[in-house]
Amino acid sequence: MKINHYFIQTGRIDASLIFNPSTKMTKKNYFISFVLATTIFTIAACNKPHTNTRSIASTPQKEVVKINTPVFNSDSAYNYVAKQVAFGPRVPNSEAHKKCAKYLANELKRFGAEVIVQEADVVAFDKTVLKAKNIIGQFYPEKNNRILLFAHWDSRPFADYDKDPANYNTPIDGASDGASGVGILMEIARLIGKTGHNLGVDIIFFDAEDYGQPDHIKLPHAPDSWCLGSQYWAQNPHKKNYYARYGILLDMVGAKGALFHLERHSLQFAPTLTKKIWETAANLGFSSHFINAHGGYITDDHVYVNQHLNIPCVDIIQYDPNSRTSFGTYWHTLDDTMDNIDQLTLKAVGQTVLEVIYDEK
Repeated sequence: MKINHYFIQTGRIDASLIFNPSTKMTKKNYFISFVLATTIFTIAACNKPHTNTRSIASTPQKEVVKINTPVFNSDSAYNYVAKQVAFGPRVPNSEAHKKCAKYLANELKRFGAEVIVQEADVVAFDKTVLKAKNIIGQFYPEKNNRILLFAHWDSRPFADYDKDPANYNTPIDGASDGASGVGILMEIARLIGKTGHNLGVDIIFFDAEDYGQPDHIKLPHAPDSWCLGSQYWAQNPHKKNYYARYGILLDMVGAKGALFHLERHSLQFAPTLTKKIWETAANLGFSSHFINAHGGYITDDHVYVNQHLNIPCVDIIQYDPNSRTSFGTYWHTLDDTMDNIDQLTLKAVGQTVLEVIYDEK
């Protein structure tokens, strides 16, 4: 996440579509009346819609069977978050990163997805070559009508907003910033594997999202230094001419009392879907989390997916009006730990996303 352009430019985020039955027959004699009546009957019969009482063979239409929306298990999602954090900071090129990648790919396979691990060397702002891994789980890959769900799974190598400057170069746990979105999508993947879905569903865990250039390291500005994994995938998708009906990005979706405002790029890319998500959340009783007010313009993975593949995407991302960054007081600090993760928040986001995607036909 990582640049809130609206916040930077203004210092704040604004909370702010033929026959008339009445005609009488002139009678001259019985014969004429009979002839006229017979003629009228014949004409009327010819003008009536054709009906055939015989059984006509036809090709049966395949009906779409309604699949009830599964119940999101917040305990399960919480455990998926905790398992990621237990590896340690998932910074690209680290041992924790390698182990977590293997775990995520194996779990998706266990749920029944066809898994592709897209490996790429991407170059960070400081010229470090990152061995990135985009982990792609495909459900019903043979279907052309698809939905895309995604989150980033790496964690920040810098605690550059920590209250202690001595920690600026310390990697963070990334419990909410990274692991929470993946944990929710892992639970959704488990449920899709169990209950099925009428459409094809792709779940992608993007890498190297959070290696963006920090302010405390004085180097020339490196453009597009965030979201390196999604930039690579969007220009090199795992399938030629890949397209999805829409995409939903989850980022920082696990903190206690997290608020999700209408991200402004999302309103530009996918206004109808954005409205549907927030209305669905309200109908499910989660309007205390999904706030129907504008947030900022966030440079996040969805921007590059939309830019390169023209897939309309929505970013569900925390906005905290009481923090100086607008992302939460824990953001990019050593405080982004499991202590911040709340099952009520995971439930609100996970059940809302499930309701939206299972409403599709």
